[in-house]
Amino acid sequence: MKKELSMEQRLLIAFLLMGLVLFVTPYFYKPAPAPPQNKPAAAAAPPAPKSAPAENNPTAKAQAAAAPAKQMEMPGQVAADKEETITVETDLYRVVFSNRGAVARSWILKAYKDHLGKPLDLVNQKALSTVPAPFSLVFKGQAPQTDPNGALFRMEHSPDNLILTFEFSDGRALTKKSFSFSRKSYLVDITSQVTQNGVLLPHLLTWRGGFGDSTVLNPASAQHTLYYDLAAGKLTEKEVKDAKNGPVANSGQYSFAGLEDSFFAGVFLPGGHSSVELTTFSDPVPGEKGAEEQRIGAGVGGEGLNGFALYVGPKDTELLQKVDPKLEQVVDWGWSGFIAKPLFLVLNWTAEHVAHNYGWAIVLVTIAINTVLFPLKLSSMKSSKKMQALQPQIAAINAKYKDLSLRDPRKAEQNQEMMDLYKKHGVNPVGGCLPMVLQLPFFFAFYKVLTVAIQMRGASWLWVPDLSQPETLSIRVLPVLLIVTQFLSQKMTPSPGMDPAQQKMMLIMPLALGFMFYYQSAGLVLYWLTGNLVGIAQQWLLNRSTPTPAVVDVKPVPKKKSRN
Repeated sequence: MKKELSMEQRLLIAFLLMGLVLFVTPYFYKPAPAPPQNKPAAAAAPPAPKSAPAENNPTAKAQAAAAPAKQMEMPGQVAADKEETITVETDLYRVVFSNRGAVARSWILKAYKDHLGKPLDLVNQKALSTVPAPFSLVFKGQAPQTDPNGALFRMEHSPDNLILTFEFSDGRALTKKSFSFSRKSYLVDITSQVTQNGVLLPHLLTWRGGFGDSTVLNPASAQHTLYYDLAAGKLTEKEVKDAKNGPVANSGQYSFAGLEDSFFAGVFLPGGHSSVELTTFSDPVPGEKGAEEQRIGAGVGGEGLNGFALYVGPKDTELLQKVDPKLEQVVDWGWSGFIAKPLFLVLNWTAEHVAHNYGWAIVLVTIAINTVLFPLKLSSMKSSKKMQALQPQIAAINAKYKDLSLRDPRKAEQNQEMMDLYKKHGVNPVGGCLPMVLQLPFFFAFYKVLTVAIQMRGASWLWVPDLSQPETLSIRVLPVLLIVTQFLSQKMTPSPGMDPAQQKMMLIMPLALGFMFYYQSAGLVLYWLTGNLVGIAQQWLLNRSTPTPAVVDVKPVPKKKSRN
């Protein structure tokens, strides 16, 4: 009997026969050609779905601009014949671009001066000899065979120079950048795209060698990279030392990312909530005396096609809030923000509506603060005078227990007698410290306002050109006046219970205070100096109106003998 085929063999034979039929049939049965048809133009493509307008979405703009590029099979060679620059002039900016690398060589804010009184250029000109200019590209992985940062881009621009497009291709890799400015806005729309053989190459747009006013004292300490993490709901800053061992990369759902110094910010804002990468660099640049200094740099992006709105301008809370409410957090009020921010609002209102000058506004607000605190200061002054009258009795109590060690249980009796004496005459032994303690939060708040409020930067007063910086005179007048008023205030204020040797030591305090303030901002010195002058006037009035209370002699109680 014939052996029956297994199921596997049957399936194999069936598949072979089917393949044979499919392969041989076209050779014997050829289909007739289809007759030509004229399709109506309206039916050529289905209507595109409606979407939100892309005019306020840089990412959508970038994708729209990239659509034709994706359809190109291979780019031809695109380049300029020579290097050239173009200047973009708006009401707020003067920006110089070069087609070599399609980068910014200068970015001047018209409304501001640097510390030397020259137009403020946010690009560190000294760094251009050692690091790439702003908007150079850094590639995350594969890089084009021809480095676009040194290439001559073909440049096109609108008649008013507010829209610039740069394009370069070596025949295999294509690089495009575009910049769109507005006349009365600090916002700029930026797109960048790099493809090689039709494949997008992930890259970062960089701003390196420092950012902001490079003429201030120790600019590196005020410059940071920063990003606002939407997932964590907080702002994070990186310093130049964080990248001392190499670039440091962070990525996530960021509302914005970029650079800052004390008064200015350059931050990229993605249109959507797509992932953004921020890389922090530490760049060596020439210093003032030729020595090399490390300055911070940033790279933002991470995709082969990047689209951003870029804010480059002052850290003005009103402007920042209009751009993005979260962007206001780049103005760091610190732990004293609960006083510093209201204090700034009061100073700003006083300067605009009353004094018309921030120096006189500091004087008026300081007088107001000292006036509000005067009842406490008056109580402290009266308490000091009462303490002065009680010195003989306090000395008698101290003499009574002078032979006791600090660990002796009878020290508690001494403390109780002191407290009974204070209570009897209505003296608060720590009352003299209270006004000084209450002044400290205002001191730190003034310091913070002068450090971060853009309105204080460049604000002049009499001979002081900038209240946010130390005086520029060879001998700084305000600190000297502060030392004199501190001596006078100390001389007029009673010092009950203080040993003569201690009083001599206290004479050093005004000198130490003057040394500390000598290197502080002129506005902060003006605040303390005004407080001293108000305090002297208040002390003089008190000394005239309230004579020292009469001393009531109390016979000291003899020390009890210990029982054997």
